[in-house]
Amino acid sequence: MKKIIGAILIIGALVLGYLGINDLSSSSTSVDIMGLEITAEDNSAKEMAYVKIGLGVVALIAGVYLVGKKFK
Repeated sequence: MKKIIGAILIIGALVLGYLGINDLSSSSTSVDIMGLEITAEDNSAKEMAYVKIGLGVVALIAGVYLVGKKFK
């Protein structure tokens, strides 16, 4: 049972990491006008992307721990 939960955590971690990286890359835009680059960033979206990536890392560690743990 714990191996199933670990596998679900690993899959969830991969999904959270993917969503976090996509959100992070789309949180800023830039426009080039006559050689001048103007950049706009959405800081709240960037913070949420970092939270998703952090939760993904925690879920990945927990999932690997549950899958790799030897049970008696």
